[in-house]
Amino acid sequence: MFIDKAKILVKSGKGGNGCVSFRREKYVPRGGPDGGNGGNGGNVFFFVDENVFTLIQFRYQPLLRAGNGIQGQGKNKTGHSGPDCKISVPPGTVVRDAETEEVIFDMTEPGQTEVILSGGKGGRGNATFVSSTNRAPREFTEGEPAEEMKLVLELKIVADAGLVGFPNAGKSTLINQVSHAHSKVAAYPFTTLQPILGVVTKVSDYDEIVIADIPGLIRGAHENIGLGHQFLRHIERTRCLIYVIDVSLEPGCEDPAEAYKSLRNELKLHDERLLAKRQIIAANKMDLTNSEEGLKKLRDYCKKGEKIFPISAATGKGINLLLKGLWNQVSESRGIKKAK
Repeated sequence: MFIDKAKILVKSGKGGNGCVSFRREKYVPRGGPDGGNGGNGGNVFFFVDENVFTLIQFRYQPLLRAGNGIQGQGKNKTGHSGPDCKISVPPGTVVRDAETEEVIFDMTEPGQTEVILSGGKGGRGNATFVSSTNRAPREFTEGEPAEEMKLVLELKIVADAGLVGFPNAGKSTLINQVSHAHSKVAAYPFTTLQPILGVVTKVSDYDEIVIADIPGLIRGAHENIGLGHQFLRHIERTRCLIYVIDVSLEPGCEDPAEAYKSLRNELKLHDERLLAKRQIIAANKMDLTNSEEGLKKLRDYCKKGEKIFPISAATGKGINLLLKGLWNQVSESRGIKKAK
């Protein structure tokens, strides 16, 4: 199961109280105060773990808390600090305040660590209140209270490329063709209901490329129609976009130029910055009868210089040229040399 949003309550540890104690030993008159300080409460922090892929663990454990500090003891013994609460999240997790919706942390890099709540400090024992005028103090302080916060976690998939297209454009077939992903394929809309990551490994001389099969968009996605916001969220983190357009002109299929125009419009209405991403166009279903006519309509509409790759995800035709074009886009975004 893929969970890309979760609500949790986090709570730091309370500080331990200070101790009131006096040294009492045989042959040691006027031993004096020896109450130790309380231990500090545990902190709550987030850690990016690249071996974690979803937020599903928070569905079953929405309350996460650190340990309380232990009370101080006699003989000037400081109480143990409470254990920290380490929250492992996948790369691409955004941490928001549930009440204000303010972004607190953007967890993107493996190993990134951020403290969300600090534990309460331990209280002072009576040994710390000794002075020239007060040789036997009975004062102590309580540990500081714990802090708590309601949070919303959102996962935005981090991938080199995202497949963007309307339902049944052939995105799942394409990602299955170029990687070892297992994206469901069927002849009905919304076959893919959750994002799927595929890794293209060592195609010719290319490096690895991570591709996200993002569920098909529909008109009105920017208004959250058809879970649009959940789908569009994942597009934001990709380096480049692959527009998958059905050019088959089969009955019931949309005109390729109109499909491309509509996809671009949905991205623009959601976040205009998405249109500035690097992109290529995969003109899919070239194995079908009227595909050449559909390809011409798409080319006539597109601006000069837009990269269009005629492919058949079903047969594998044109896939290598598509991957080469994709690698050139990804390598530029990574700042490394292009493939030849």
